[in-house]
Amino acid sequence: MAKERSLLDKFFLFIKGLSMGAANKVPGVSGGTVSFVLGFYEEMIYSFRKINYKAFLLLINGRFKSFYTYINATFLILIFGGSTFSYFSVSLGLDYLLQYYELYVWSSFFGMILGSIYYISKDFKDWRTSNIASIAIGIGLGVAISFMNPAKENDNLWFVFACGIIGVSGMTLPGLSGSFILILLGNYVLLLVDSVTMLYKTIGEVFIGDFSFMDSEERIRYLKIIASFTAGSAFGLVFTSHILGYVLKRWHQIVTALIIGFITGSLGIVWPWKKEIYKIENGKELIDIHGNKVIENFQRYFPDFSQQETWMAILFILVGLGIVLLIDKYGADRKEYIDG
Repeated sequence: MAKERSLLDKFFLFIKGLSMGAANKVPGVSGGTVSFVLGFYEEMIYSFRKINYKAFLLLINGRFKSFYTYINATFLILIFGGSTFSYFSVSLGLDYLLQYYELYVWSSFFGMILGSIYYISKDFKDWRTSNIASIAIGIGLGVAISFMNPAKENDNLWFVFACGIIGVSGMTLPGLSGSFILILLGNYVLLLVDSVTMLYKTIGEVFIGDFSFMDSEERIRYLKIIASFTAGSAFGLVFTSHILGYVLKRWHQIVTALIIGFITGSLGIVWPWKKEIYKIENGKELIDIHGNKVIENFQRYFPDFSQQETWMAILFILVGLGIVLLIDKYGADRKEYIDG
């Protein structure tokens, strides 16, 4: 799988990583869908499969160059370097846009996911009964997850570890939003907001030589939570990638059919016209440590076509759809250029 890449290819891989990282942070949007649409999904899965016993032997025997090549490290570093960097750049801008232009952001995502369904489906020509059934199952699962009610927050470390395994699935399973799954599990704010904030604060204090956090029971609690979540995420990435690599190799068409159905069924998660339902405790709306209301679920509704913002939202749906079509055209033109 490892191959020589031009500087331009490396740059675009980093940009693709940025896109996946930003998508992973938004509830309802799947980083796996982004990787599928941008054309690096299967390479990502197979690269993670290379993190195995053979790679471990190469590493402990000091064969670092062979280890680097074997696991396709250039690809992984660029993709996940971009994904990590997006949390400090692109995703901050995305947070701002979601706060002030929420309808238009969700409309763009809705259009992009519509485009991704076309992108995945256009070359799928195996319409045997088993594949049609797989699409139907995928749609059913996507719809069911879209309308599930969230659980309550749970900071048990084993449960947090399991959240890491399940939450990271959004990177490896197109159509499944890891952030949305964490909302359903009740731990989105705990794991992706509060714990991350405490980690950043702790790193900043350590950087200036302040270790007073070690005397704070609350801070240690959050650090244990983020450590368990990170460990679960790392385990989940490798574990699910091995499973997916196996099934993709043996049942590629069925898996593709499931993905098409699942992404279609999950459109309800990114439906632009919805309003938040906030968590209530003791008769009051629950507030997180940043002063933000904690979302419990979404109430979806049909748009009012007499309003100008509805037509603006439809325009953004078309923009999102157009972006995916342009990416598809770029990929086709580039393949034709390379093959020619």
